[in-house]
Amino acid sequence: ASWALGAILAVLASLIIAANVLVAIVLLCHIQRRGSKGLCFVLNLALADAMVGFTVMGLAVDELSQPFRPSQKFCILRMAFVTSSCAASILSLILVACDRHLAIRKPFHYFQLVTGPRVGVCLVGLWLVAVTIGFLPVFIPRFQRVSNHWKCSFFNVFQPSYMLTMFCFGFFPALFLFLYLYCDMVKIALVHVQHIQKVQQAG
Repeated sequence: ASWALGAILAVLASLIIAANVLVAIVLLCHIQRRGSKGLCFVLNLALADAMVGFTVMGLAVDELSQPFRPSQKFCILRMAFVTSSCAASILSLILVACDRHLAIRKPFHYFQLVTGPRVGVCLVGLWLVAVTIGFLPVFIPRFQRVSNHWKCSFFNVFQPSYMLTMFCFGFFPALFLFLYLYCDMVKIALVHVQHIQKVQQAG
């Protein structure tokens, strides 16, 4: 069972890494040609997803190298990297949504608002928040869980209180913000469609 799971994880991780590296290369070329600052958020999303692929590859290696038993500290650090990568991916989705929302809400001021320095500050802030979320159990030992179970997994090294904190103050607010932004964009799009239909009927 471990070999099968490890093989599946290895294949998925390879596909995730390859696809996102390819997307990142295409986006980088497009940004250099067009100078579109907003695409930097999409590029960051691709890089964060590629990092998720690398962390999953580490988990696949663990499954394929049974009965390898990593130390508690090593396992905590590995899970912290996994969590940080996932947090960076989710936060990147939020930034992409904010960028598109701003482009729709403020189309005439978008390029004045989305400048290189501001994009850089947003991305640095994103990674600082992601690393803080992922490495919170390293900084706060009471979030760590001492387990005699040999398997290195998220639930074996982190306390439920850490997961509850992460969901209440991280995942759920991000989810609600994401839904609000896209619902608002849909509402704006419907208003535009109605306006176009009225113009066509008047013509």
